[in-house]
Amino acid sequence: MRCPPSAETDVTPYPHWISVTRGTAPLVVSLPHTGTDIPDEFLPDLVSLERARKDADWWIHLLYDFAAGLGATVVRTSISRTVIDVNRDPSGVSLYPGQQTTELCPTTTFDGEPLYREGRAPDAAAIAARKAAYFEPYHAVLAAEIAAAKARHGVIALYDCHSIRSVIPRLFEGTLPEFNIGTNKGASCDGELESTVRDICAGSGRPYVLNGRFTGGYITRQYGRPAEGVHAVQMELACRAYMSEPLGYVADDAWPTPYDPAYAAPVRATLTQILEACLAFARARA
Repeated sequence: MRCPPSAETDVTPYPHWISVTRGTAPLVVSLPHTGTDIPDEFLPDLVSLERARKDADWWIHLLYDFAAGLGATVVRTSISRTVIDVNRDPSGVSLYPGQQTTELCPTTTFDGEPLYREGRAPDAAAIAARKAAYFEPYHAVLAAEIAAAKARHGVIALYDCHSIRSVIPRLFEGTLPEFNIGTNKGASCDGELESTVRDICAGSGRPYVLNGRFTGGYITRQYGRPAEGVHAVQMELACRAYMSEPLGYVADDAWPTPYDPAYAAPVRATLTQILEACLAFARARA
């Protein structure tokens, strides 16, 4: 595959399920939930493969495939969040106390449907094995790429890409805004960057919220250290922003709808503005 002149496919012997495109710019882009791979050993325990893949961040890797061309370092896992969610606190502590959410090793879909056959959900030993096999390697790679970019530039932006269906009553009331910006309530990045991203979303004319239902997951909270030169922003997109989405419950075999570049183009243009703004901010601070 031919890579943009500002990025190169990584040659470090990382696990085959982690892909890294290493760029030269002060921007690291993380895609922790786009994976749909589920190792064969887990398949007999699951209700169905379709259900196990249902809550992936569908097509986000395609929506953001321009990032490497901007010189960003892009880190992605192909492993499904059903195996283990690399954006959850590894201790098992909830990121959103008092609110419904899914676990480090999810046992239900966002809608509350069981992912595992009766009595086949992972126990503590199985969860520990998955952490060692998948969670820890992903974070070792992500942390190494963040450190390398920071060493080169002094100040960097970390942008964490996500999406979720627009209507999921179990997780939130009503219809989610299209752009959901998370900065851990202002703790994970400088206020200037937070305001810039918010203003770009406002200028798009689409509904948005800053630190609403989704304030940032483990990646944003763990690595966002503005005082140390790492400014982290999470973007949770409502699926209808970039793909044809039937609002409300979707059956296991009826999701996702296909990726349509023309449909996604308007929001992709806004996301390009956001990543360019992240780059401009980091370069100015460096």
